[in-house]
Amino acid sequence: MPKLIVALLLAALLLPTAFAQRMYDSSGRQLGRVDAERFYSASGQQIGRVDGERVYDASGRQLGRIDGHRVYSASGSPIGRIDGERLYSASGSLMGRMDGERLYDASGRQIGRADGLRRMQMIVFFYFFM
Repeated sequence: MPKLIVALLLAALLLPTAFAQRMYDSSGRQLGRVDAERFYSASGQQIGRVDGERVYDASGRQLGRIDGHRVYSASGSPIGRIDGERLYSASGSLMGRMDGERLYDASGRQIGRADGLRRMQMIVFFYFFM
């Protein structure tokens, strides 16, 4: 499943609606941002949005839905979940974790950060920017 689809699905899980979050790679380059129910690239182009439980791409095509901490494709297939500070694929493989404002891959290598990091930014980072 394309990373954009999964990122948009997972991005609606935990982000407060009034707080824009900027995402950075490990060298400090801005990758994009999550702003309320909308998602943007680093250049400011809207790439998706959330409406209730449903997630859409920039053209309005439904990509899937979110049910608690589990995320499903538009066809209903599970695509991932978050458990505490760890992110897992649908098959249960650890994809990464967060610690403070830093993001780490499954091997423990720092791969990015977000100011005021929340679990949502970890999800967006792994499924969209990786």
